[in-house]
Amino acid sequence: MNVTLFSQIISKINRVSFNRIVTRYDSDKHNKGINSWTHFVPMLFCQFAKTNLIREISNGLRGSSTGNLNHLGITPRS
Repeated sequence: MNVTLFSQIISKINRVSFNRIVTRYDSDKHNKGINSWTHFVPMLFCQFAKTNLIREISNGLRGSSTGNLNHLGITPRS
């Protein structure tokens, strides 16, 4: 498995605490198929990559994870 710097950064984030905050503020209440974690990861990538275009974020995440987003906790949609 090819572990990238970004996936190492993501692995340092405590998912239990993240989920506790999501539950506390009910941020997934009105989601339309994308949960808070799946939204958080690309936004964090966007900040590190200093990009603001959806295609750049999408291509960067795919390249960053060698096409496998599962280890970032994201289930890619077709």
